[in-house]
Amino acid sequence: MSNPQLPDRHRQTDFFVCDVLDAVPKDDMASMEHPIYSLSTKPDTRIMRYEHNGNTIEITPSVKGLATIHDKDILIYCVSQLVAKMNRGEPTSRTIRLKAYDLLVSTNRETSGDAYMRLRESFERLKGTQITTDIITNGQRVQSGFGLIDNWEIKDNMPVSKRMTEVEIVLSKWAYNAVLGKEVLTLPRDYFRLRKLLERRIYELARKHCGQQDEWTISLELLRKKCGSSSSEREFRRMVSKICEENNKHNHIPDYVITLEGDNVRFQNRNTMKSPSPSEQHSFYLLDAETYNEARIVAPGYDIHFLEQEWRNFWVESGKPELKFPDKAFIAFCANRYKRKPNP
Repeated sequence: MSNPQLPDRHRQTDFFVCDVLDAVPKDDMASMEHPIYSLSTKPDTRIMRYEHNGNTIEITPSVKGLATIHDKDILIYCVSQLVAKMNRGEPTSRTIRLKAYDLLVSTNRETSGDAYMRLRESFERLKGTQITTDIITNGQRVQSGFGLIDNWEIKDNMPVSKRMTEVEIVLSKWAYNAVLGKEVLTLPRDYFRLRKLLERRIYELARKHCGQQDEWTISLELLRKKCGSSSSEREFRRMVSKICEENNKHNHIPDYVITLEGDNVRFQNRNTMKSPSPSEQHSFYLLDAETYNEARIVAPGYDIHFLEQEWRNFWVESGKPELKFPDKAFIAFCANRYKRKPNP
């Protein structure tokens, strides 16, 4: 293969995306690492079970099979629309109405008749895939179950065309609450050009863990577990080695150099992530998902999002000074609040 990337079919902007793994209860940030989506290009009807750090998650497919990483593009698009509305101060809800064509273009898909049919199949898999968690919170075991989306509806422009024109999707309340909590990550446009499902999953993990740090290392065994791969250890090593080799040659995986070093995989930041412009920074600082977790640690017992609003108000009242490190500034604000008043 001369080019491991898909063609850049359409021009589009970057997305602010909510990792659906945030749908697991928020008190465990490792939940962003759970493998929910199938890496198979064929119908995957196995029940996936994942256990890590005392938490358990089970993903059950419908007869149509598990939702795949490609199906997740739909949720990425939906959540990006919600975040955009929030940034504009517009009201939001779990019900998203969109044009099918816009979704296909934004996620770098073809707009053929077959593409619309595949989109419908994605809706069916997202609706049918059920997530069950069994975790311990404050000494109590909490069981929770939900689908990746609650409902979907297609309107066709009949009899002029058999292609869907308008789509209505109802997000699960867990995914919607993650958006309201501003637990979002930024994905580059080239994410949608990655051909291999495993490449997309590996990028997600690198984006969450390495982020804008210089580097991050994970064992091959743990990477295989977090990817939810059904391949043998030997085959998974071969696939990761091939991805590293191709990425070293083409740099097709955004943001990171990936190296297989013995039984470990190392991710090095290329420092290619787009920084917000000064005007964007002044109007709305976006905080990293990990920042909220650190804020909860330095200000235990406080409603972190209430503190965030206070911090933003204070920033506005202070004349909107430029913040070189807004995440650190917010954490310091929370720490000072807790120091002055330990009990909320």
